[in-house]
Amino acid sequence: MNKKQKKVLKRIIITAVLLAVLMVFEEVFLAETESGYRFGAFGEFFGKYGIILLPLYLIPYWIIGHDILKKALKGIKNRQVFDENFLMAVATVGAFVLSAVTGGEQGGYSEGVAVMLFYQIGELFQSVAVGKSRKNIAALMDIRPDYANIEDENGEIVKVSPDEVKIGDIIIVKPGEKIPIDGEIVEGNTSIDTKALTGESVPRDANAGDSVISGCVNLSGLIKVKTTKEFGESTVSKILDLVENSSMKKSRSENFIAKFARYYTPAVCYSALALAIIPPIVILIMHGGFSMGAASTAVASTAGLSAAVWAKEVLGAWVIRGLTFLVISCPCALVISIPLSFFGGIGAAGSRGVLVKGSNYLEALSKTGIVVFDKTGTLTKGVFEVTGINVSKKADSYGTKAEKEGLPFGENELIMYAALAESYSDHPISKSLKEAYAKMCDASSEKESNEVTDINEISGHGVTAKVLGKEVAAGNIKLMKKLGIPCDDSDLPVGTIVHVAIDGEYAGYIVISDVAKETSADAITGLKKSGVRKAVMLTGDLKAVADKVGSDLGLDEVYSELLPADKVTHVEELLSSKKKGENLAFVGDGINDAPVLSRADIGIAMGAMGSDAAVEAADIVIMDDDPSKISMAMRISRKCLRIVYENIVFALAVKFVCLILGALGIANMWIAIFADVGVMVIAVLNAIRCLRVKK
Repeated sequence: MNKKQKKVLKRIIITAVLLAVLMVFEEVFLAETESGYRFGAFGEFFGKYGIILLPLYLIPYWIIGHDILKKALKGIKNRQVFDENFLMAVATVGAFVLSAVTGGEQGGYSEGVAVMLFYQIGELFQSVAVGKSRKNIAALMDIRPDYANIEDENGEIVKVSPDEVKIGDIIIVKPGEKIPIDGEIVEGNTSIDTKALTGESVPRDANAGDSVISGCVNLSGLIKVKTTKEFGESTVSKILDLVENSSMKKSRSENFIAKFARYYTPAVCYSALALAIIPPIVILIMHGGFSMGAASTAVASTAGLSAAVWAKEVLGAWVIRGLTFLVISCPCALVISIPLSFFGGIGAAGSRGVLVKGSNYLEALSKTGIVVFDKTGTLTKGVFEVTGINVSKKADSYGTKAEKEGLPFGENELIMYAALAESYSDHPISKSLKEAYAKMCDASSEKESNEVTDINEISGHGVTAKVLGKEVAAGNIKLMKKLGIPCDDSDLPVGTIVHVAIDGEYAGYIVISDVAKETSADAITGLKKSGVRKAVMLTGDLKAVADKVGSDLGLDEVYSELLPADKVTHVEELLSSKKKGENLAFVGDGINDAPVLSRADIGIAMGAMGSDAAVEAADIVIMDDDPSKISMAMRISRKCLRIVYENIVFALAVKFVCLILGALGIANMWIAIFADVGVMVIAVLNAIRCLRVKK
């Protein structure tokens, strides 16, 4: 608990003790018996003239309710009268006044204090629940960096505001410090804790040349980072902005409750007033008005009613009903628990690396029936890897270095010649060959790298070079045909094929492809289990590649070789075919996905490697690019909505029944307390369940 909550708890305890003491004092010492009041004249004085108890009960009432009374007066002053503070103030003050006027026969000091006491208990429950859900957001907000380290002219490390660091500056991040700005490591190796951004508990290694994002924590070694963005455009700033503004976009349920409370509260206030005034006037008219003679003691007298009897037995009784009606009707359970449920859902998703920009998007996610994916960077890693090597059967007849040493010509040799031929190229395919060479062979041999000469890069075809004294050609089928080297290009696997020839003879081919993420298949399976009826992939890649990925992952439909405008067209068609009440979500990461993300009912962006435009256009951001977290977010969404509907139905049902009982005079102030505070506490405790999500 924070200081404010502890202070409220202290007031609650003091009030509860004082109320218990006064109730015992009133019951034991001041009760009227058959033989008269207990304790003689003392008991008669306090018991018969119960107004003397008013100052005693006002002490605990003021302790527990002074802030509510002040808020009610402030609301009246600002012409925003009808809220829960006004209802509580009118009901409790009315109970006090009525009890004082009727000598305790109507109303009740203890009930007035109890109403305010239990209302504050409910408010404390709500405050603690909000605090608990805020912890998830607070953990995320803790990623905000306070400073950045740079070297001054004397080589000394000084702390500056992250806003002062420019693109291209070198910042120093010590072990235990947050990375303040996005950038690339230029010196040093370390482990990085990304838990605050992605929800992943396992640190990842980061070396020179690796990109790092702001908000992560440097765990081990000192690193120097060259900034690639300004602080205002860095990952941490964008995340904080998303979280801080998420409450601005309310769900339909929240908007409904806000509108409901706007009309409901004044309606019940006027109804309570009518309940307190109209029936006594009708009863008075039915009995012929006030009697002119002696005071009647029976309400049912046909000779009219005395003013005293009417005021005490009729008006007082109906005023109590009106006050009870007011307490019952307080919409706290709905006004508090519904936003709290969504806040808890957003917090639960945020703690697991899924940022939801508003409760309206969390609500919409629960009704998703179609999920459309981009391929590269979304379902696949977006990086080329060597996935297959095929050595020609004729390769052993070549006069290769390996053959002269009595070794067969195999996969390692094919990779070596291709990688060395591509060693001076920065093309993604060349990089993948060099990475495979580094894993399979001794790539650190400077002698072999230095023996690459006569490099000739042929645009759209490939490269030729002299490697270790051999004429090597590496490229596509066009290069082989250009050089007149026969090769069989039928029945080749799906992917980018790099054909390799050595000294004019075909040596084999290497398959390079974009590999599916380890979690992509689980993501599709999880979505199907979550109720998604159709999973679709849209990509600009070749049909054969797209069909292979779609088949491996279990997608329902695959559309390939698309331009950005084509993706929008396909999404429009899918939107027109969806069922009533169903939403379509699009998941992408590239700048070309931004138009589709905006057009879909729900746009979901990959936040780690995704473009700024995609993250900006999306409604939901997956911080670690794990597509399987979409189904987790859907589970959170549906659980949140289920809890919201439970609270709405429960609160309205209990209030409806209790309002009828209150109007009939069956429900007293204690039942009213349960109908208000009890229902609110139950609804708040139910809303807290949104924070718990099964893995």
